[in-house]
Amino acid sequence: MRILIIGAGNTGRALAAKLCAMDHDVVVVDRSSEQLASLDAQFDIMTVHGSGSSPDVLEQAGLAKADLLVAVTCNDEVNILACQFAHAVGVAHKVSRVSNPEWTHSSLLDFKTLGVDLMISQSEQMADQLFGILRNPGMLESVDLLDGRLQIAGVSVGKGSPLLRGPVAEFLSEDIVSRVRFVAMMRDEKLSLPRGDSQFKAGDDVYAAMRPEDLPAFLDWVYPGRKAFDKAVVIGGSGLGLDLARRMEAESMPVVLLEQDAERASECSDILHKTLVLQGDATDRDTLVNAGVSENSAFVAITADDELNIISCILANRLESAFTVALVAKPDYVPLIRSLGLLDRVVNPHLCMVNAIMHFVRGKHVKAAVQLHRAPGELLHVAVREGHRWVGKTVRKVKMPGACILAGLLRGDDVLIPTGDLGIEAGDQLVIFALPADVERVQSAFRS
Repeated sequence: MRILIIGAGNTGRALAAKLCAMDHDVVVVDRSSEQLASLDAQFDIMTVHGSGSSPDVLEQAGLAKADLLVAVTCNDEVNILACQFAHAVGVAHKVSRVSNPEWTHSSLLDFKTLGVDLMISQSEQMADQLFGILRNPGMLESVDLLDGRLQIAGVSVGKGSPLLRGPVAEFLSEDIVSRVRFVAMMRDEKLSLPRGDSQFKAGDDVYAAMRPEDLPAFLDWVYPGRKAFDKAVVIGGSGLGLDLARRMEAESMPVVLLEQDAERASECSDILHKTLVLQGDATDRDTLVNAGVSENSAFVAITADDELNIISCILANRLESAFTVALVAKPDYVPLIRSLGLLDRVVNPHLCMVNAIMHFVRGKHVKAAVQLHRAPGELLHVAVREGHRWVGKTVRKVKMPGACILAGLLRGDDVLIPTGDLGIEAGDQLVIFALPADVERVQSAFRS
């Protein structure tokens, strides 16, 4: 597939890396010759210098030959205009990133009439993800699949956790555990697929698939005596910080918003109604104490400055904050932070764009493809067509294509958690977690 990316920033770079690894023909357009040179040196791609809103530049980039255009510059108007040009020449799929919420919420606009197949707000996507984590203490990460009917939740195995009782097969008789499917385990930065004889250790990150209504009971089982955070201290009054505070206000969750810029802090105070908005420096210990950082609070650092986010989280950890999470855009920082255990959770703002476009490049019978922040590999949402070789077989007798595991199954409106005796029928929709090396094999197994 020929894919044209407009914008060579961190998001464009992340997309280019992912798509090149999948052997797609990638072209990147940007006004920065320096960023393009960096991409050229690292990836086997074509780069074109110029504006993504210029017809001449887009023509030079081979717009008419593209199968997919993804516009991820910092300028919403440039992104949407690039999609309009792509629509005009018949590009099959067009994706635009936007930062202004007016584009996604205005009743005056129908983005499909603008030539955009998918319009995505990274801020809203990130706010949803962070809100889910704060609303469910103990959960490191979650993603929704099968139109929200199946949830993949990540948890950390602590000392004394029931997950340490023995091999997985020994506690499957627990009522709540019988309603979940363990799909992945991270230990010392290594990913593995849990089996019946697998045994978890303290410090492991474990991912399980379940119906959303079973999540609270599962977390209660994993973390006996868990309780909600007394409050969340959010660092950064940008659009993301504001989005997150609004969600928390709507659920009556106590939140303090700390913003360094006095003018922006005043603007946030005027917009928010239940949030305590403070102006101050997040790297100052006394400021964090005054904001309420303590052993019963969550700390969320989501400014545009990676270093500030990391340092403030380290300070919050010293104040014994119950949970710390930082927004980190630079990919090179992430493995270092994880290996040093500097904070509880790192979120990457670019992964939502990668996930958003995966269903455009994975094939006809792959409805979606989602990556987790912490665990490599992909969750593939696939459809079982009539005549597929799996039809009529039980899960136990299906020969999986490589290192992968069946996480969930949708039949009609019912989500089924796979067991060995469950039969597969034509029309079923499956969620399969596959290790990176075997993603293509899973895709091939469902390619028409």
